[in-house]
This record gives sequence, structure tokens and C-alpha cells, in this order.
Amino acid sequence: MNIYRGHRGRMEIRVTFFGRSCHGSAPERGDNAIYKASLAALAIQKLNGKLKDDPFLGKGTVTVTQITSSSPSLCAVADGATIHLDRRLTLGETKDSAVAEVRAAAKMAGLVESDFKVEVLKYAEPAYTGLVYPTEKYYPTWALPEDSPFLKQAVEAYAGALGKPPLVDKWTFSTNGIATAGMHGIPTLGLGPGNEVYAHAPNEHCPVAHLSGAAAFYAALVARINGKV
Repeated sequence: MNIYRGHRGRMEIRVTFFGRSCHGSAPERGDNAIYKASLAALAIQKLNGKLKDDPFLGKGTVTVTQITSSSPSLCAVADGATIHLDRRLTLGETKDSAVAEVRAAAKMAGLVESDFKVEVLKYAEPAYTGLVYPTEKYYPTWALPEDSPFLKQAVEAYAGALGKPPLVDKWTFSTNGIATAGMHGIPTLGLGPGNEVYAHAPNEHCPVAHLSGAAAFYAALVARINGKV
């Protein structure tokens, strides 16, 4: 149970590939979109070797998480294909730079602009009231500076409440800090019960002792920020 002061950003990218269908018995008459998607996916995989690195947050990463295709039938060449990318952004990387890298990778694979389209996805699901509020699936990178007075107070509160110094580190995954800190610049840090290595895993669990420890920290931090300690 540690104090975390930042994590990489995240974005979801869709790349659509355009082909031309024909009968599967004569594939040379068409233009198979699946092959285009496959070539681009392998080129995108190689991006991981040259994405930016940060001494605190670590490297940016990209991975293909889904691939789909369309054709008139299973006996026809695919006229369309799509890949979905999960892109993690470290400090120094932006939405625009990430999109540009994907475009460049597709071209390095031998594709031309008319072969594909790259877009950042959006949430556009209706809320329980029926309101639709489209939101881009881009969540900025953020890190609270090491010399932040809020971090100093958090470290002191942890030591006072739990009787030992905390490990100050980063999350590997993403949190709502992308909104508070990444989008709105509000100083943000986090501590929660459990161990993040088990998050979303079949053996996810939380030590009972962490619950009381986290509660003690929260109370101590609020007291310290308000000058009650």
C-alpha cells in the first residue's frame, strides 16, 4: 500500500483499412484489406522499440487489442478491416504525436494515405438521463512533482499514521487522475488498499489490514492539510 504520484496517459485509436472485394477463387482481382491491416499491425508493433521513455513514468507503449474485417461472404476477399490500438503515453508524448506515429508506421509498411484512416475514438453512450456527451478517448499523462507540498504532507501523514515511511511511486495502469491532474491541473496523488499487480486478475484480493491502514492515512492526511496535526 503505497503513495502514487502519477501514471502514463492513455488513448484508444482505431485504424480502418480499405480494400476491394472479389471472389475468393481469384483473389488477384481484389485488394485484400486484411493483408493491409496485418502489415500495419506488425509495423505498429515495432514502434515499441522507439517510443519515448521517462525515468519516472517509464516507456510509452502501443498494442493491437482487436482486429475485425468485412467481406460479402466467407468466399470473398475482405473489402474492409479495422484494428484497435491501446496506446499508453509517457511524459513528452501527445495525442497528435501518437496518431502521427501510427500513420508513419502504416506508410513504412507500404501503405498509402488512401489505404487507411487513423482516428481517436470517442465515448458517445447515453447516460441514464438519455444525455449523450461525446468524449474523446484520450487521457493525458500526469505526474505530481516530487517537491509538491501536498506530497510532503502525504508522506508525513503516512509515516505518522502507519509508523513507517511510504514508498512513493507510480501506477502502471490508469486512474481518474487523468481528469483531475491531466486535464484540469489539480494536484493529485493516490493511495488505496490492495496491490495493483492483482487488479482485474482472477486472484484479485485485498488484505483486511489495508482497509484500516488506508482509512487511518486518509484521516491523517485531511488533518495535516487542515493544520490539525
